[in-house]
Amino acid sequence: MEQIVRHHNMCSEDGIYQIIKERLGKVDLDANSFTSEELKKALAKMKQSEKAERKAQEKEVRKKFRPIEQLKEEFEKLNMKIETDYEIMVKLISKFNSSASTLDEKVAALYDLEYYVHQVTRMPQ
Repeated sequence: MEQIVRHHNMCSEDGIYQIIKERLGKVDLDANSFTSEELKKALAKMKQSEKAERKAQEKEVRKKFRPIEQLKEEFEKLNMKIETDYEIMVKLISKFNSSASTLDEKVAALYDLEYYVHQVTRMPQ
């Protein structure tokens, strides 16, 4: 039961019973009546339904948005190049490390790099 409560920490205890009831069918609501096997089955079914929900959500996102590779190809046809933050950061580090860069270029590269580093550190995990 603790695993289910931890898994659905936003649900009340009644909510847990409701989830188990929906997943397993008719279940005795007395908390002492659940066997470990019933709880394992309920947890397994919840994981399966979550996978299915995640796949459905991913499918919806794929319908709404095009892959970055496709966008890059289309922009290249328009003579525009899209770079990821990582690619830009690598270029800025190269510019900073380059002996051919002037002091002003190195300072500008550091300021730009600082901006990108802050974007990465603020990124949701």
